[in-house]
Amino acid sequence: MAFPILFLLFLSLPFSYAKLNVDYYKETCPDFSKIVMENIYTKQSTSPATAPGILRLFFHDCITDGCDASILVSSNAYNPHAERDADLNLSLSGDAFDVIVKIKNALELACPGIVSCSDIVAQATRDLVKMVGGPYYPVRLGRKDSLESDAAKVVENLPTPNMTMDQIIEKFTKKGFTVKEMVAMTGAHTIGFTHCKEFIGRIYNFSKTSDADPTMHPKLVEGLRSVCHNYTSDPSMAAFNDMRTPGRFDNAYFQNVMNGLGLLTSDSLLGVDPRTKPYVELYAKDQQAFFNDFVKAMEKLSVFQVKTGKQGEVRSRCDQFNSISRA
Repeated sequence: MAFPILFLLFLSLPFSYAKLNVDYYKETCPDFSKIVMENIYTKQSTSPATAPGILRLFFHDCITDGCDASILVSSNAYNPHAERDADLNLSLSGDAFDVIVKIKNALELACPGIVSCSDIVAQATRDLVKMVGGPYYPVRLGRKDSLESDAAKVVENLPTPNMTMDQIIEKFTKKGFTVKEMVAMTGAHTIGFTHCKEFIGRIYNFSKTSDADPTMHPKLVEGLRSVCHNYTSDPSMAAFNDMRTPGRFDNAYFQNVMNGLGLLTSDSLLGVDPRTKPYVELYAKDQQAFFNDFVKAMEKLSVFQVKTGKQGEVRSRCDQFNSISRA
């Protein structure tokens, strides 16, 4: 009876998802994994911001309109408002875009016209998470790159730090993600940094009765004021999401949230909302539980609304469609 059950499970998968597999390039581009790994190792070694940068880029790409590399497309005269230029994407890491370009160039030399940019992003994200101490998870391959990129879709789909928890949860659940998966993915904040403008309202002029957010640890407020004192004249000023182990993928983010050391309003809400707090408490004390759930969430995210077959293309350059006039 096992075969019919497995067959039914297969049929229940989205058709595009069912086409993906981890050995997709085994015959057509056998050095795919090696080329990705060599390039991300070189880049991460010289630019430690690459790992958190590409993890954020991957999330912004996938959650907007599926994992299709639409975020890599540059605006042009035919498509003047590409996803990449949406306000919420302007702070994405230049290192993340750069490493994708380097990997794509190397793959085009080794196996021209074979590997999609969306597969590069998915594989590089997994490899970089693992490189900085995070868990390994299999990456199914065979995605095609999008045939459109629209900045207007970003605001519709991307959660922002100042939303209510109801609004944030809705952004995920309407796409089929559970609250637990949402909290696990938010654990990606354990690496990287946040620009001062994203949390400045928590450390200055918070309310009529309190200059700073009272849920924020006073020592953190003091430190952030020192870091961000000049942020209006230098918008690039930022603070590490996790002050203790900023370059290591671990469960420290959740411990920080429980201790009032989260930077964003959404971090604070995560630690008090009854729907999310149990998961934050679990992950704060059990790193393996966090890793296990993060892996499941990332596997699910990485195949969200993927394009296959004639739904997309394999771009020659990641920043432009093969047909330059495509909108």
